[in-house]
Amino acid sequence: MSGTDLERAARYPDAVDVAIVGSGPTGAAYARILSEEAPGLTIAMFEAGPTVSDPPGAHVKNIEDPDRRAAAQRASEGPGAGADTVDSPGAVKSGERRARPGTFLLADGYAFPGEDGLPVAAMSTNVGGMAAHWTAACPRPSGSERIAFLPDLDDLLGEADRLLGVTTDAFDGSPFGAVVRERLAAAVDEGRVPATQVQRMPLAVHRREDGRLVWSGSDVVLGDASRENANFHLVDESLVRRVLVEDGRAAGVEVRDVRTGETHRVRARAVVVAADALRTPQLLWASGIRPDALGRYLNDQAQVVFASRIRDAERLVPESNGAHGAREQVAAEGALSEQSGVSWVPFTDDVPFHGQIMQLDASPVPLAVDDPVVPGSIVGLGLFCAKDLQRDDRVEFADDATDAYGLPAMRIHYRLTERDHEVIDRAREEIVRLGAAVGDPLDPRPFTMPLGASLHYQGTTRMGPVDDGESVCGPDSEVWAAPGVFVAGNGVIPTATACNPTLTSVAVAIRGARKIASDLASESA
Repeated sequence: MSGTDLERAARYPDAVDVAIVGSGPTGAAYARILSEEAPGLTIAMFEAGPTVSDPPGAHVKNIEDPDRRAAAQRASEGPGAGADTVDSPGAVKSGERRARPGTFLLADGYAFPGEDGLPVAAMSTNVGGMAAHWTAACPRPSGSERIAFLPDLDDLLGEADRLLGVTTDAFDGSPFGAVVRERLAAAVDEGRVPATQVQRMPLAVHRREDGRLVWSGSDVVLGDASRENANFHLVDESLVRRVLVEDGRAAGVEVRDVRTGETHRVRARAVVVAADALRTPQLLWASGIRPDALGRYLNDQAQVVFASRIRDAERLVPESNGAHGAREQVAAEGALSEQSGVSWVPFTDDVPFHGQIMQLDASPVPLAVDDPVVPGSIVGLGLFCAKDLQRDDRVEFADDATDAYGLPAMRIHYRLTERDHEVIDRAREEIVRLGAAVGDPLDPRPFTMPLGASLHYQGTTRMGPVDDGESVCGPDSEVWAAPGVFVAGNGVIPTATACNPTLTSVAVAIRGARKIASDLASESA
């Protein structure tokens, strides 16, 4: 056998116990739990995109060199790399279709006449998935956001905290954080139970011994248990084009080596599809797994943003919470930095939006040249709205057209209902009230982001307690129509959430991984 043949054989085994499609946080959660609870199982993880960080799956914010960070983002943009739809600072407010660095937009099929569509529905293609680019916010769901038929949800959320490395103290040294929370609490907390009162945002962020921030990506979720598991292999630039099903059960995957164009078949006893909320149903459809609920109940979180300047910031700097020389530190162009703090206004059923309040080191709107910004004194407020779930909000797949990856082209049908518009109007009023409570608004009017901007798409492979045609998978994430096939990611969440969904989707993935570990172990016994 030649050296090239040996390399190909190493990249693509003939058979494994578990094939995982996608390397984002939920795919990584499957690998981690299986490595911890069933280390004897062989696992192959296939990722269509390249490795853009070291270690693989790390957050690009941890890349200190700006040129290398930008190169990692470009490499994550798949077919959108170099397109004029990639964002530049402030471009989202121009009314143009723009994607954030590291992501790409659908070329077409994102809206149809008479519908709202999701004009900025975005994806990324790289080892680590969107976890290489996310804001790392990990709030817990509350009220109707919770999945009521999962009795162990709180335990699963706790495990998800562990895998993601969630903390609440990473920004305790930022100036004005306590001031922001105190002012928000005075405007919000009355009548709320402690769990839904203003608090620090749980973040998948920690500090190294030298004090620098480290943002969690899939590398943190994988952990040492996966990396040290000789039975786990991550294969990048490998596009899974079909899940193989035999006698109604999972049998493996068909994967194309992006580097060579060659196609391989890898047998598997279980297959986990963790592509994202748009590409997971796409792959199932391409594989002939087409339950009635597939792609339906698509939901995004409409997002309203606003900005204020903390009142009396100049006077408060010496008294701020650990400012430690804030004025001398270098700004980070509006990004979360050492000056930042992130506060949380939780969702309630009576107030159906979730607030993510971030202190910025620069103003998002132009200020006078002689009007300097005290670091951390600009507060960006964002309210995410829970969707009025509709079965007809959906992603469909064309039988006569393909996308850049050769898979069935996506067609998104999406409408805001009257109730959605009412909630967005309420959010616009509320965000102005919160902005005034914190400080002096920089612009009198809030801005409603283009639909799809949240990146929190859900529902397309939704979980249900029974197979009644309204769900794709059961409580363990196993697809009703194809036993042995499991789905993962935000698309599995069946509820209308306003909070960032990653913690919940990782929690649900943990349950599915435990199911696989138990089933395959018993089959081998």
